[in-house]
Amino acid sequence: MSIQTIDADGIDAMAQRFRANFINSLSGYKSANLVGTCNEHKHTNLAIVSSVVHIGANPPLMGMIMRPHTVIRDTLGNIKQTGFFTLNALPVSHYASGHQTSARYDPAVSEFEEAGFTPLWKSDFAAPFVAESPLRIALKLEDILPIPTNNTELVIGRIQQVQIEPSVITADGTVDIAALELAAITGLDTYHQARPVAKMAYAKPDSAPKPLQLFNADQ
Repeated sequence: MSIQTIDADGIDAMAQRFRANFINSLSGYKSANLVGTCNEHKHTNLAIVSSVVHIGANPPLMGMIMRPHTVIRDTLGNIKQTGFFTLNALPVSHYASGHQTSARYDPAVSEFEEAGFTPLWKSDFAAPFVAESPLRIALKLEDILPIPTNNTELVIGRIQQVQIEPSVITADGTVDIAALELAAITGLDTYHQARPVAKMAYAKPDSAPKPLQLFNADQ
């Protein structure tokens, strides 16, 4: 494989769509999540995002980047209006339906219905979950931090509840993501199913890397 350097001028010279695909794919595999929201009248909205990140465990916070307001963003508008949203991991079996939620539907149209997902309401939470998801997280809006460089916003939510099958939570608290058979995304439109390689021991300066568990099928 021959490595070449693409400098800033080369990136700027790329065609707009080519550059978007190129830059978006550089960050590698990302989790595929469906963001469930509703407005004050309970009209539902569902949108796929690949920008969800862990912010902290104490307090339990998650964040996601929302794109610039060059068009109407129903998801962000609903979050600002109600203060609540859900993150629903996308099962790989539903990747096509999940991708469909990225279509620019009219605000009066619910992506739940158009993409074939079932809204799941809980009496103690004000935003809809996705019934087909095996990992559902309820969040209350904690903060929205503007990023002036490109007019995006970091939406930070505090976890209120997690809905998950207890058997996929390991003895040390780690969620066995592979067991849930979730989709991952590269770029804007390519879906994958990830497989674990190894679980490693805590790294120390005076110790060699030590695998606690290997997941190679040939071991």
